Amino acid sequence: MKSGTTFIQGNEAIARGALYAGLQFFAGYPITPSTEIAEILSEELPKLGRKFLQMEDEISSMCAIIGASLTGLKVMTATSGPGFSLKQEAIGYAVMAEVPSVVVNVQRGGPSTGLPTGVAQGDVMQARWGTHGDHSIITLTASNLQDVFLMTVEAFNLAETYRTPVILLFDEVVAHMREKVKIPGPGEINVVERLRTSVPEGTNFHPYLTREDGRLPMSDFGGVHRYNVTGLVHDMWGFPSNDPKVAYDLLHHLVDKIENKADLLARYKEYYTEDAKILLISFGSAARTALHMVEQRRQRGLKVGLLELQTLWPFPRQLVRRMCKEKTHVLVVEMNMGQVCREVRKAVIQPERVYLANRFDGTSISPADILNVLNMIRGKGV
Repeated sequence: MKSGTTFIQGNEAIARGALYAGLQFFAGYPITPSTEIAEILSEELPKLGRKFLQMEDEISSMCAIIGASLTGLKVMTATSGPGFSLKQEAIGYAVMAEVPSVVVNVQRGGPSTGLPTGVAQGDVMQARWGTHGDHSIITLTASNLQDVFLMTVEAFNLAETYRTPVILLFDEVVAHMREKVKIPGPGEINVVERLRTSVPEGTNFHPYLTREDGRLPMSDFGGVHRYNVTGLVHDMWGFPSNDPKVAYDLLHHLVDKIENKADLLARYKEYYTEDAKILLISFGSAARTALHMVEQRRQRGLKVGLLELQTLWPFPRQLVRRMCKEKTHVLVVEMNMGQVCREVRKAVIQPERVYLANRFDGTSISPADILNVLNMIRGKGV
């Protein structure tokens, strides 16, 4: 993959980011508006001696990347809302078995088949709670294509570091727009490789025994170590257990290894926040409109700023609480019925001062949509 400046589509930025991070195996099934990711990788992966598979459906695609990851490969799949729903059981398996993997969901209108070509951001809660049981998950997003590339690389890095599936939650506008992107040269940005065990062949290998730094070394399945992989509650050897203490410790581990790192995992951008009285909070393509409105209003003397979230899960509560503390009002801008807004209200000290500017009709949120709510807030004496 050539480095340098190029002009590409969002889905191509995802594909290029994955290749830069070392993607070795992709399995997927075509679905609007993510199909270009599979199309590009079907051409590029074989050129590098790596593997691409079009599977019979979304369920098998997720299962295929889990199996490939266990054998030591960096893996990814891509889909949209309906396919993301189908992947959820296998995502839960990857959480329980601690299998590094990257899942791209390019959001579109829903529920069901909804608006296949319409933009939406309605899968935020599904990304967090789509699979059953107590668990945690990492979910990243971006509003411009340079950051789409970077967040894709970051998703692979976090998947390998925390032995977990990582979700890239983009939306139709980000996926299909075109922008200038600088592709870095090899070594310009950090790429985390698979941490493999140093336990020699013929010695007992504990696939779920954490090191002092919290990381779990892996051994390629089918290689020199024999071990068990299951979606059941399991002990450090990977064998099923009904012991309440084993279940308690395992679930705490699965949650704590991510939730306890929420501040460390928080990726975000801030614009004009230092003197802002009103803070906008947004993500994805909605953040582009929010930034436009912030810059426009500041030209007219209104002290307004923007916090763009790039980590949605674990939700950066401490960051949001700190950024909102000195603001008179907070306005969440998103294209759903208030999924992130609810999290912001839970995070801040005065939730009654948090407002929502949104759309969920398959149309991008406009500056006028935000301005209407801003004017309402200003009417309250701001």
